[in-house]
Amino acid sequence: METMLLKGNEALAEGAVRGGCRFYAGYPITPQSEILEYMSWRQNEVGGSFIQGESEIASVNMVFAATALGARALTSSSGPGFSLKQEGIAYWVSAGMPAVVACVSRYGIGDGFIGPGQDNYWQAVKGGGNGDYHLLVLAPNSVQENMDMAYESFELAEKYMHPVLILSDATIGQMLEPCTAPPMKEYDKDKAPWALKGTPIGQKNKVITDMTYNQDIDEWNRDYIRKMRLIMETEQRWEEISVPDADVVFVAYGISSRIAEGAVRLGRERGLKLGLIRPITLWPFPRKAFARLSDSVKGLVTVELNMMGQMREDVILASHWRCPSY
Repeated sequence: METMLLKGNEALAEGAVRGGCRFYAGYPITPQSEILEYMSWRQNEVGGSFIQGESEIASVNMVFAATALGARALTSSSGPGFSLKQEGIAYWVSAGMPAVVACVSRYGIGDGFIGPGQDNYWQAVKGGGNGDYHLLVLAPNSVQENMDMAYESFELAEKYMHPVLILSDATIGQMLEPCTAPPMKEYDKDKAPWALKGTPIGQKNKVITDMTYNQDIDEWNRDYIRKMRLIMETEQRWEEISVPDADVVFVAYGISSRIAEGAVRLGRERGLKLGLIRPITLWPFPRKAFARLSDSVKGLVTVELNMMGQMREDVILASHWRCPSY
């Protein structure tokens, strides 16, 4: 293990490299450009490939191609750039590609602003592109978790043959913190069972394509629903702080969860029974955490850096409206 002092964006990139990422394609956009900059020299050091595509759309499709050849591949963006990637990500889902995308959220509609925000929640957890799907969404709240989640993301994607999204934010991406780097993983893309690398004469060719070609749609639907149910049951992750006896429970992720944790600590010092549920997976949303809530809870408060309180709907569903939600 190696201790490093890194920005959150740099830690995410280093975690991906150590997790076996050997292909990165992206396009610069604040506040995630350090990921692209870091990969521009780090991929060369580890024998990987770096491409600054001519656009977000080009980059996301380059990652599709690299993943189809067996590489562990990553792209990243923020705000409007992440929106431009949605069609390509939807094709990843349809083709069953275990690629990884990172979105470092910022604030504002349209082109928005470059300051911190959590405006991408609905886009991240409700599909984002066209069609019926969810991404597996991880939400780091520290530089260390940026690294750890990027490190794990490829194995998680390959476990389910499904894309993974790391939903960071501008504050986590730009802050500087010490973190412990995990060991380098050895990964051979030629051994990926889905990789398109040619087949011996007489064996059936491998095909990676959209669901609408060469597949029975009802069979594809059944398989996909089965996969989604498995992920929903087995991958719910969360952290609880002072929840068992709490009167009011905050629900927050990313940088907002660190603010809420501070409020819980200060409130407890003043005799207020506050608690915090921090979703670590935004999809699947950690409904199991809310099933354990005490009947003494008088209210749930989502703490989010957006205007609409985008996570509140999921909190209401998870808590079955057992108490008011604010």
